[in-house]
Amino acid sequence: MRRPFEWVGVFLGYLVLSNLPRRAMLAVCDLAAGVMYFFDRRGRALALANLRVIYGRDVVGADKIVRRSYRSMARTVGHAFWTCRNAKARAAAAGEMCEEGKLFLAANRPAVTVSAHLGCWEILSQLAFLEGHRMMSVAKDIGTDGITRLLMKARRSIGQEIVHADGAFRPLMQGLKDGKSLGLLVDQVVKPKNGGIWVRFLGMPVPVSAAPAFFAAKGKAPVVIAWSRPLKDGRWRCEIISSYRPEDARDIWGFTQKCIHDLERVIRRHPSCWVLNYRYFRKKPNAQELAQLERRESAVTAMAADKRKISCGQAHEGNIQ
Repeated sequence: MRRPFEWVGVFLGYLVLSNLPRRAMLAVCDLAAGVMYFFDRRGRALALANLRVIYGRDVVGADKIVRRSYRSMARTVGHAFWTCRNAKARAAAAGEMCEEGKLFLAANRPAVTVSAHLGCWEILSQLAFLEGHRMMSVAKDIGTDGITRLLMKARRSIGQEIVHADGAFRPLMQGLKDGKSLGLLVDQVVKPKNGGIWVRFLGMPVPVSAAPAFFAAKGKAPVVIAWSRPLKDGRWRCEIISSYRPEDARDIWGFTQKCIHDLERVIRRHPSCWVLNYRYFRKKPNAQELAQLERRESAVTAMAADKRKISCGQAHEGNIQ
């Protein structure tokens, strides 16, 4: 029964939003976000539960944060449809790349760009494309096959390549070898049988994609963690959270955990920019998986303690001399 409604929503988004001026498009998205917030009782409850995970307690003004999260998500989807036409000009009008990001992208081709469903994640690859990078991204099925094809067509409009999530490793690896940069999102649940590994996300064990680490290590490509900060005028600004060398990714688990921790810092500061009504913590580790995660965490803690001892010992010897 959902399919006709999905088709109507996607078709109207593709037909209507792509023909509106930017401010009108944002206004329509804000209206749609208000309607979704009002009717999506289950999603609101899930968003409030995720907020409690972020802060470990109930949050004052939680309803306002959740409303803004719905608005941020609706504006991101609206932007994807809006850039179906005149994609380069519209992406340039809707966002800007920070100077640090411009310098990183100019010096590193290809690169592995990593983000989350935070701010307008669709514009990140578009802005990298405008900086001269040939981009490849991954897409999962959304609704019916027809809806998925339509959404992928919208995302390809600027010139970036979109690869289906199933069997994406080989074409992405080949694209990296051919000099194309990758745009990856890592805050979704990825089952271990599909290449996910267990990490600690906001204090909870969650299986996420290890793709950034694999591609950086095997493709010898630097990694940049970034997000798009919403601006007061309705545009977005791409900001760099952190960057890493290819050799930093050799420890697949450790590097993946670092990426998640980097994104956590932004999520805690800007929870309303994150898609809160997603079941990030729906999958629980079995006893063996949890034990493996805890062993890895203990090894990292022990290694950090050893480094502190060594540095303290060296400082003490220096003082004696």
